[in-house]
Amino acid sequence: HGHEVVVLDQRDVAWGSTSASTALLQYEIDTHATDLVKRYDQASALLAYQACLRAIGEIGEVAHSLGDVDFANCQSLYYASNRADNKHLVDELAWRAQHGFPVRWLDRAALKDEFGLTAPGAILSSVAARVDPYRLASRLLRRMQQRGTQVFDRTQVKAITTTARSVQLTIASGQSIQAKHAVMASGYEAQSWLRQRVAQNRSSYAYMSDPIDRAELGWLANTLLWESARPYLYMRSTGDGRLLVGGEDDDRDIPARRDRRVDRKAATLQRKVERLLPHLQARPAFAWAGTFAETSDGLPLFGGHPQYGPRVLFAMAYGGNGITYSMLGAGLLRAQIERRTHPLTRLFSFARLR
Repeated sequence: HGHEVVVLDQRDVAWGSTSASTALLQYEIDTHATDLVKRYDQASALLAYQACLRAIGEIGEVAHSLGDVDFANCQSLYYASNRADNKHLVDELAWRAQHGFPVRWLDRAALKDEFGLTAPGAILSSVAARVDPYRLASRLLRRMQQRGTQVFDRTQVKAITTTARSVQLTIASGQSIQAKHAVMASGYEAQSWLRQRVAQNRSSYAYMSDPIDRAELGWLANTLLWESARPYLYMRSTGDGRLLVGGEDDDRDIPARRDRRVDRKAATLQRKVERLLPHLQARPAFAWAGTFAETSDGLPLFGGHPQYGPRVLFAMAYGGNGITYSMLGAGLLRAQIERRTHPLTRLFSFARLR
């Protein structure tokens, strides 16, 4: 869009939280729309959910322009973990259906008949997707380099200085970069630059199976599966027929302590899959953990913070919709840099935390 951009990463690009992402692309936010209505209002809930719905298609356009990044359109099956949650899901479905979202309800019998699952009920959404986040990020960066963007990894920013017209970033070697704006898109670690606590760090655990025969994989080949319990079990397939299973979130955000739990957490996840889908042989081939941040309302934070002023913009795509939120945040932050209005500016700003 005509901007001169430099990318700095203190580690290797596309690693860290990017490669750890399980990349279930959904418009569905971890916080139900009906809960957002109660917390804010009808218009805010509708704005957030409709924006995320559009973002799935926008991510697809970017993915297809890059080549093979294992992007595929899917459906999303969100089932009630217990009878108490079932009523909340019925209310959620009614709200989405009222506002034109592509959903239908499956009762216990239909869920068993169509998916072989035993649960009180579920919402089936026809819009969702999957992607390989490492390939997506690395190919995006390669394209940027081909168009003249400079990408510096293993480059740590140590200080930020702002003026009315510019921002200066000083790196560990003592050199500096001066720019009109700096966008802080460093995941949960971006919080270290703020005195205000804006999110809670948590860790999620995941494992990947060996390739599974497509006939055995069945409907999981094109369906994302997740549940209403918090933390929730979630799973999806990959283009080469593996099953990715995740969940068992906890509040351990010290890497050494988190990583000591990986094998035990993977075994717990495997047992949950066996109970839910007894016919499926999906043992862990490898497992990992990743730390992520989540806000109290499940919505992201994009834009300037009073601590730095308008020259430093934060991209905090926090919660379970990180990639979907990032697509929205890219357009939102571009609009702010170009001094244009954007419908999501207020809802996704730091101002709502007050």
